Amino acid sequence: MQSSPLHNLLQKHASTFYPVVNFDPLKNHLLQLDFTAANTKLTSKILADTNLFTQYIQELLNEKYTYGIGGYAENRTIYARSSKFDGEEPRRVHLGVDIWGSAGTPVFAPLDGHVHSFAFNNFYGDYGATIILKHELEGIIFHTLYGHLSVSDITQLMEGQFIRKGTEIAHFGIPADNGHWPPHLHFQIISEIKRNKGDYIGVCKYSEKEKYLFNCPDADLILQMMQYSVKV
Repeated sequence: MQSSPLHNLLQKHASTFYPVVNFDPLKNHLLQLDFTAANTKLTSKILADTNLFTQYIQELLNEKYTYGIGGYAENRTIYARSSKFDGEEPRRVHLGVDIWGSAGTPVFAPLDGHVHSFAFNNFYGDYGATIILKHELEGIIFHTLYGHLSVSDITQLMEGQFIRKGTEIAHFGIPADNGHWPPHLHFQIISEIKRNKGDYIGVCKYSEKEKYLFNCPDADLILQMMQYSVKV
């Protein structure tokens, strides 16, 4: 697939972004998680129970890994746990990068921006508390989406509010706040957001993946974390 202008721009500025989560590659360890059909240990029983799913993540991290990470363009089985992703062709292709960790983990703005919108998408399997920031870099406007946050993070926000690079903007939410998932951050880059406010799909149909992946380049262009992840 051809790289978008936004992809190339973010690649050019990769060294300038503030870390979205606290991570020191010299001290911290990242585990690359697999949520495709190849992961046979993640059973339907685990997926159906948020507590069991959370326990599964915690046991994988097992105090050795600060975060679990991954998922961009991954064709995932885990969305079968929610009717939100159902349809004649179910949505299964993930458009962001997930960072799995402890509830309350701080989230920071990677570059200057403004609050585009925010919402509490409170449907089982949805984002829960969500923030979208608007950025401009070399004249190109794009957005970053932060999903599965704490509800308290969106209570004092205002649309248009300026957010300086490095500002602590949110925290990983508990399941009651984050759409009933194990605590994690869904971080996504969006080129054209159109009329969406407080929400933008994070999972698309396989038949539409090229269109959506072009509009949502790899979030690791900003995160710069996947290079430090390991598979087990």
